[in-house]
Amino acid sequence: MELCYQLPVLPLDRPVPKHVLSRRGAISFSSSSSLFGAPDPRQLSQRRGAISYDSSDQTALYIRMLGACVIFKQLFSRDVRVRSQVGFEPERRGSHPYLGVDFRTLHSRAESAGSIPARRIRRLFSFQRHLLSSRLLRGAPHLNPLHILDEDYCGQAKCMLEKVGSWNFDIFLFDRLTNGNSLVFLTFNLLNQYGLIELFQLDMVKLRRFLVLVQEDYHNQNPYHNAVHAADVTQAMHCYLREPKLAQSLTSFDILLGLLAAATHDLDHPGVNQPFLIKTNHYLAALYRNTSVLENHHWRSAVGLLRETELFSNLPAEDSLSIERQLGSLILATDISRQNEYLSRFRTHLDENDLCLGNASHRHFVLQMALKCADICNPCRPWELSKQWSEKVTEEFFHQGDIEKKHKLEISPLCDSEANTIASVQIGFMTYVVEPLFAEWARFSDTRLSQTMLGHLGLNKASWSAMEPEASGSSEEGESEPGRATEEPSSRVLSQGSQES
Repeated sequence: MELCYQLPVLPLDRPVPKHVLSRRGAISFSSSSSLFGAPDPRQLSQRRGAISYDSSDQTALYIRMLGACVIFKQLFSRDVRVRSQVGFEPERRGSHPYLGVDFRTLHSRAESAGSIPARRIRRLFSFQRHLLSSRLLRGAPHLNPLHILDEDYCGQAKCMLEKVGSWNFDIFLFDRLTNGNSLVFLTFNLLNQYGLIELFQLDMVKLRRFLVLVQEDYHNQNPYHNAVHAADVTQAMHCYLREPKLAQSLTSFDILLGLLAAATHDLDHPGVNQPFLIKTNHYLAALYRNTSVLENHHWRSAVGLLRETELFSNLPAEDSLSIERQLGSLILATDISRQNEYLSRFRTHLDENDLCLGNASHRHFVLQMALKCADICNPCRPWELSKQWSEKVTEEFFHQGDIEKKHKLEISPLCDSEANTIASVQIGFMTYVVEPLFAEWARFSDTRLSQTMLGHLGLNKASWSAMEPEASGSSEEGESEPGRATEEPSSRVLSQGSQES
């Protein structure tokens, strides 16, 4: 493929300190701090993550760095013990000494040598599109006339954002149009659409930097728990916030919390579930005493980014602390092992008809339920989208099961690829987790959206059942023993901890 324009060549003459290489390894390129909010070089040693290059010619430096990226990838894929021998400090996300499993490369796939040139060309054009969209966000004019292809992609993404409230929103397409930056652009757009940036006087540079760091903190090598999932949950949360009951009652503060919680609810997810962390004696399990381990980590990671970027530094200290606490309350509610606890409470409120959305605590509880619905709403999407999510989450399950087999650990429920299929996993999850939750949500908010979600859920379940002939037979046998048929699969699904969520 021949490029239609010439790019200047810059020597790769910037030495990278060892203490920088020992960190997580995201590489940011910007010609001004307004793009990514890059810190002062003197503060670089205090940064948790990115290597920031400041150059007047971003594209040329990026192309020169393409060759170095392979070296960086090799460095970060090594075991922590190897890095420690050459003087690098162990990372926060580092491998667990018991298994030597590096969560950053857990779901990585080896790429063939023949695909590297094409991949580099795609990254070049993607980076060009990302630079253009970033300049447009800041209101900057075009720097050169070679932007026809870029405007085409940016224009399509802008058109999609005009329909961001549609339940058929294709987050996969949007992620491609934004060059893998769907979480940043979608969250920024929603915060602006609700008028929250102006209302809370959020600094644009700090907000942009916060969203970029949030996106970087997701492991994009995870098939399911990645930044695209976070963007999908954020878009679903937006749909629920527009429901009549919520739109009439929620305050701007509630909406801000809901969107931030959706965007950060799986932050730094390692791609394995809580039981895996516990049985491998992972430090996070010990830190949080085997209770809502992942959810606590997601919350603390989000708080760390809020404080690092000083996003709410203009607010009184009490308000900032209140945001952090309530953000934690929302994220902790996504622990699927506590599903029955929240569902029973929700059902009781609906039975007694005592939910008063004028009450701040009741509004917060409804936000918790909305986030829980958004987190596991994939089976309620149209089949074309739902099927993709089902395949991705099952791939992540089975990959964990393969690791457990390899290290002779007890295989977690639903993670054994030899004993389960995508269809059987999804049918069980829909029956015992999704259907009960969305049935109660439809009681609370009996709208067209709720009926649409239940309709898609029924059709998707039927589609998976058609692919799993044995499912119908097993369900018929279970009718003779309804107690056992209801209890055992339900506990089996919920024992996954927070893997699906």
